Amino acid sequence: MRPATLFAAILLMLGLAVPALAAETKVAVAANFAEPAREIAARFKARTGHTAVLSIGSSGQIYAQIANGAPFEVFLSADRERPEQAEAAGLAVADSRFTYATGRLVLFSRTPGRVDGRGAVLKSGRFEKLAIADPKAAPYGVAAIETLRRLGLQEALRPKLVQGASIAQTYQFVETGAAELGFVALSQVVGVKGGSRWIVPATDHSPIDQQAVLLKAGERSLAAKAFMAFLKGSEARAIVRRYGYEVP
Repeated sequence: MRPATLFAAILLMLGLAVPALAAETKVAVAANFAEPAREIAARFKARTGHTAVLSIGSSGQIYAQIANGAPFEVFLSADRERPEQAEAAGLAVADSRFTYATGRLVLFSRTPGRVDGRGAVLKSGRFEKLAIADPKAAPYGVAAIETLRRLGLQEALRPKLVQGASIAQTYQFVETGAAELGFVALSQVVGVKGGSRWIVPATDHSPIDQQAVLLKAGERSLAAKAFMAFLKGSEARAIVRRYGYEVP
């Protein structure tokens, strides 16, 4: 057989083998990253044939599930602390952790003109409810509390705070009018027309470094490792940027 013919035959064999090699990986995703994760998973499947099955929740809830034996193979957290904890507890593969996005906090209202470009509405107090994510479970809730503390408003606004179990529920409070305004992830409103918003300066709170880690359950999974590699690639990074995140 000629070399060119042999090479073509090998390529054909490899091409036919791809569907047989396609596999599934279970990926736990922080609620603020749900939409970009869905888009990344779709691109991942188109490029590799592998399927990323996503489970969405707050970072704290997901970590508790992992610690209790949930069979997730990849964890996309909204912070760096929980992936670090997973490593320290032997739940994650050593040296697999990396920052896939840096989030931005935004004060948002569905009402045009309610939130000004400097967040002065917080000092005015002309609202009944301010939604934040539970700081015990969601890093964006921690950032919200840090921002209020920096502005000297934490105690004054405490009676007005309503907490969502996750950043997704926090956004629902604002979306439905249960709260006139709320601290949410920029990624949640980057495509929303109308309303009013203030993008909180990154210096007003600790960095929201969102880290991914390969869990022990995925240590031997080709699909899990392929997803981690895809997340580092240019195609996934472009999606992450489009949703309002910064990419390291």
